Amino acid sequence: MDVLSKKKNIGFGTVPVFLTTISTILGAILFLRFGWAAGHVGFWGLIGIIILGHLITIPTAMAIAEIATNQKVEGGGAYYIISRSFGINIGGAIGIALFLAQAISISFYVVAFAESFSPIFDFVNTRFGWNLHDPRIISIPAVIAIGLLMFLRGANVGIKALYFIVALLFLAIFLFIIGKPIHANYVPDFTSKISNGLSQYAVFAVIFPAFTGIIAGLGLSGDLKDPKKSIPLGTISATIVGGIIYVFVAYKLVNCASPQQLVDDQLIMSRIAVWGPIIPIGLAAGAISSALGSIMVAPRTLQALGGDDIFGIKSLNKWLSIGKEKDNEPQNAGLISIAIAFFFVLIGSVNFIAEVISMFFIIIYGVICMISFFEHFAADPAYRPSFRSKWWLSLIGAILSFILMFRMNLQYAVVSLIIMVLIFLAVSNTHKDRKGLSNIFKGVIFQLSRNLRVFLQKSSRNEEKSSWRPSVICISSDSFTRMEAFELLRWLSHKYGFGTYIHFMQGYLSKTFFEESNLVQEKLLKIADVSKSNIFIDTLISPSYTSAIAQVIQLPSVSGKENNMIMFEYAKDNPVNLDNVVDNFQLLKSVDFDVCILGSSSKSYGYKSELHIWITTRDIRNANLMILLGYIILGHPDWRKGMIKIFAVYPENEMQDQRKNLLHSIKSGRLPISPNNINLIALKEEEKIQQIICNNSQDANLTIIGFREEQVKRTGNSLFLGYDKLGNVLFVNTNKDMQIA
Repeated sequence: MDVLSKKKNIGFGTVPVFLTTISTILGAILFLRFGWAAGHVGFWGLIGIIILGHLITIPTAMAIAEIATNQKVEGGGAYYIISRSFGINIGGAIGIALFLAQAISISFYVVAFAESFSPIFDFVNTRFGWNLHDPRIISIPAVIAIGLLMFLRGANVGIKALYFIVALLFLAIFLFIIGKPIHANYVPDFTSKISNGLSQYAVFAVIFPAFTGIIAGLGLSGDLKDPKKSIPLGTISATIVGGIIYVFVAYKLVNCASPQQLVDDQLIMSRIAVWGPIIPIGLAAGAISSALGSIMVAPRTLQALGGDDIFGIKSLNKWLSIGKEKDNEPQNAGLISIAIAFFFVLIGSVNFIAEVISMFFIIIYGVICMISFFEHFAADPAYRPSFRSKWWLSLIGAILSFILMFRMNLQYAVVSLIIMVLIFLAVSNTHKDRKGLSNIFKGVIFQLSRNLRVFLQKSSRNEEKSSWRPSVICISSDSFTRMEAFELLRWLSHKYGFGTYIHFMQGYLSKTFFEESNLVQEKLLKIADVSKSNIFIDTLISPSYTSAIAQVIQLPSVSGKENNMIMFEYAKDNPVNLDNVVDNFQLLKSVDFDVCILGSSSKSYGYKSELHIWITTRDIRNANLMILLGYIILGHPDWRKGMIKIFAVYPENEMQDQRKNLLHSIKSGRLPISPNNINLIALKEEEKIQQIICNNSQDANLTIIGFREEQVKRTGNSLFLGYDKLGNVLFVNTNKDMQIA
């Protein structure tokens, strides 16, 4: 049975979420390390840390509330939210890290609990001379005891204990707030701190576990009656209450003791409180409550991971997901949690464990904020939370989390990220069929594309001619017979332009024909992937070539810029398609399109070493477009060894005048070329330009020739025939004077 769908008999409300969260917020760090932090960084430094912490925790709490109200939240808490939003694979990687953080937290709070016995250790040492200052004397039996308690009684006993513990915590804090300075004549200095103290980021790394309480309540998600209500309300209210208390405690500490006293005595609060023993008691209560909270959520996270088959071994997943028959209380996952906690208890250092926990949790917070931000940006119709955070708030939380992660401890951050990546790769390799971030990123890319296209369409209305770039749409019915047009479109759209390739299928739209067109599109997409092209692929079913052209020239460009060029192709050895192009040429001129007609040769593009462009005195209008297309094609890596040769053909008796006109056009910027790049050829009487082109461009891999509309009207198909000796020939006609500097 699926561990996430197994029926529960608990059905907690909002109060347990608040209690679990606030007991962790007002736990060990508040009692043990707030004074130490104030001594190192001063009052304003500590306030800065509190603000910084809440700049992460408040966006995270809001994000948690948002995501939780969008979907059915089941067992696994934060892991469930992340995995169902970011995908099982990355959710599994984060979930494993989250479980480790939660399991290590057990040891942290147990060690802190042991520190609360310091006054008793001092008394025993003074009275009997027994040195019992090793906290492991208490922490080792304590971790065993709370483990047994949870195994025997389950989450119910933990929740019941929280009512009493939280009441005790508030009493301890109240008695501290109304306390008096250590010395009656003490004058507080809110700007002072110890010399050679730790940096603010180093202190933040130790203090940060105080802000991890917002995750604690999430761990009860599978045991809540109404998670969508209880998680937002309980988490946000606890975060706000905790933040207010932090500021009051910081003020009271600095107002009642010197920086050195705050650093030297980790239980300095007991010397300020009205009744001193309440502080160790409150510390013990807060630490044990946090430990209980962690030991409730850590096994549930691991149990959910097993239920999702995250680990590669099927028997291990099944073993971890086992729960009690009555209430699905995790059993084997609990054993693993206690074992990890026991190991870190043996280490015994509060600061070391705090830094490890901080690194894991700050990654989790950053990811949760990222989820919320991406969901906002993706605008997924299925994402409809009843509670909404702000996208910019989530973005701030995510950015700050990742910045602080590296500022706190660079080595820990790098190691943590490496571990996370390795876990992700392992999970992804085990579950190759599961898509990770693709769904949410598809939404993000869709929104980004939509906004950019709208922006481009609006901005292109007043576009300067000099910023022209090709937005080409190519139509062909012979995509799988010859690929020359596809290749040319691939080069034109590589860097400077945009290409849409339409495979024309003649016939009437039907279900069968539509399904066939989808298969054709899929084949073309595979070709596009293999060739690493940036072409948009589509198919078009239409009863005639004329109707197909009429549809194509009205298609909006998917780039956001209007299509400005159309390309056709035909085989020079069998120019059947050429008739269709010439017959519909006037239809093409009804729109403001440049026209390219590619005559394909069996030579294909050869070594892609030479590209020839031909300019004539009667065809200067097309020169700019032909030259620009030549440069764009040479910009593709396939043509990295290629070169352009430009030929200008003029009647012999006009040679001198035409040379001057050509040089003037170059100097004035009408032709973006150097005079050295042009080969001038004199056209003798009775000699045909077509013959000159064939004689000089036989070795060219692509030849570009201009043509005029009136030539098509006058000569028809013959205009494009007679170039059999050449390789591929691209005929170009521009619909406007193009000034390209």
